[in-house]
Amino acid sequence: MKVVKFGGSSLANSEQFKKVGDIIRADKDRKYVIPSAPGKRFSKDTKVTDLLYRLADEALQKEDFSGTLEEIKERYNEIIEGLGLEGFSLDDQFEEIKKHMTESPEVDYAASRGEHLNGRIMAEYLGFEFLDPFEMVFFDEEGLLDDKKTMRTVGKRLEEVDYAVIPGFYGCGADGKVKTFSRGGSDITGSIVAGACHADVYENWTDVSGFLVADPRIIKNPARIETITYRELRELSYMGASVLHDEAIFPVRRQGIPINIRNTNRPDDEGTWIVESTAQKSGYVITGIAGRKDFCAVLITKDMMNSEIGFGRKVLQAFEDNQISFEHMPSGIDTMTIVVHEDEFIAKEQKVVSAIHRLVKPDSIEIESDLALIAVVGRGMKSMRGTAGRIFSALAHAHVNVRMIDQGSSELNIIIGVENKDFETALQAIYDIFVLTQL
Repeated sequence: MKVVKFGGSSLANSEQFKKVGDIIRADKDRKYVIPSAPGKRFSKDTKVTDLLYRLADEALQKEDFSGTLEEIKERYNEIIEGLGLEGFSLDDQFEEIKKHMTESPEVDYAASRGEHLNGRIMAEYLGFEFLDPFEMVFFDEEGLLDDKKTMRTVGKRLEEVDYAVIPGFYGCGADGKVKTFSRGGSDITGSIVAGACHADVYENWTDVSGFLVADPRIIKNPARIETITYRELRELSYMGASVLHDEAIFPVRRQGIPINIRNTNRPDDEGTWIVESTAQKSGYVITGIAGRKDFCAVLITKDMMNSEIGFGRKVLQAFEDNQISFEHMPSGIDTMTIVVHEDEFIAKEQKVVSAIHRLVKPDSIEIESDLALIAVVGRGMKSMRGTAGRIFSALAHAHVNVRMIDQGSSELNIIIGVENKDFETALQAIYDIFVLTQL
């Protein structure tokens, strides 16, 4: 049994829909389909989800949203006409959207309609049953996925259906209203369905033939990753590798269900396999490189901090009290560095500094901004001597100054902090030393 999820680029127009239909019909084991909302048809086009967010903003501002709603309707009608679905219409659904957004406009409800409407078209086109995730996917009062209730409900419902289309991205909140995942959340829905029905494979179809070792916008023609573990994926996704939502692994990981990233436009390509564990070699010492810009480092210095019980907890309390999450926390015997997102921290920096002084009475606090973090990830690094040395040698040769180093005890990844202006140069240098020299 296979669960298949298709991204917005795979369903942007009727031609893409036909490719998806051919893929699904080519394998009778592809039983449950999770569609995203239509994506861009060309580079300057607008995604349907973005149009829906615009509609929600107009409705909340009590502005006339009829023009935006009509633009969205035209997108779907083009797909329906292109597929030749005679007698099928979404007019009733659009009337419902108009009524809902006029009487009680809600952002999540509006955003969810992109997947909902595409799911109805897909179900009609394939002849599959349409299942609404609003009746199966549940969030708790904190807005987090109610995992047990959701998996139980989805699993029970799927036992009654051989083939079905389940729209991605949304479910039912604790208040009984539509609640969405974060952007890209259709990946999570697909993972939930795969876990609930104990699928053999979760296929995630997009517009690239799997994960690449590095960002193709920075590195020209980067190599493809053939096999990657859940843990490696989690590290790379969090640091900016955006092929798959970083939370999509959790529902399938506990059952060891592999994820196969495939290309809708090149269906014969093997893609990338995401697995729990593997004895396969990656071909390179590293599996992938990813990074993000615009972090701040808060350096706290105090003599004998290592012998002061509760010091770290009190420092982190200063960030927690100001609703700021931290990313990394490298430390020395008399120093502790807290790395945070710049956009979360800047407006509250003096409140945090005052709280740290009050709670732990440090000798000094220094703040450095314009920091970029790069994660070098690979299961092969632990068995290869000199990996860190090669990284720093490559960066030194590229005249990049390293401002921070953080390595976990698992030896799965090394985090390097560099200045924002050196980000692209650093990525290229690391890619060259580990991949280009071995091609």
